[in-house]
Amino acid sequence: MATQASWEKGASGTKIRAVKRGGERLKFMIGGLLILGAVAFLIVSGTLAGAQYFITVDDMLSNERYAGETVRISGVVLGDSIRYDSQNLVIDFTIANIPSQFDDLATALRDAATDPNATRMPVRVEGQVKPDLLQHEAQAILTGSLGDDGVFYATELLLKCPSRFIEGGPEQVAAQADA
Repeated sequence: MATQASWEKGASGTKIRAVKRGGERLKFMIGGLLILGAVAFLIVSGTLAGAQYFITVDDMLSNERYAGETVRISGVVLGDSIRYDSQNLVIDFTIANIPSQFDDLATALRDAATDPNATRMPVRVEGQVKPDLLQHEAQAILTGSLGDDGVFYATELLLKCPSRFIEGGPEQVAAQADA
């Protein structure tokens, strides 16, 4: 460590003041490296954790590593399966697998809902009022875990209305909704 001496002339005379520059630089460098390391760690861990926003129903049911884990899944709601117990605030419905690759989400939702061979999974949401958007062909994004009974127990339910994915103006949307 280098120590430098400097002369200062004050009101009471001449003083010698020792300045330790090397030690202060080392402290700042170590502090800076620790901060950079923490930022890098947060970026990497956030990127790895959020690399996939949700998994498909097929992925959930075919991969045992998700058993008992809290995951986020996506599927299309099958309207005729929706059951709501307003007394106990329990929502039961079934979702079908949406293919991971598609060109048009509205078409993918419709095709998945009508495909009899699409993988299906029952869902239970407790302690929540039935959302208005819970309807046939809505995209459901659910956070929860798969129970031993094969039912996905959701703690969070997000829905995307299928009419939002219909291309065209309001007249087209109204015409398709009436059909």
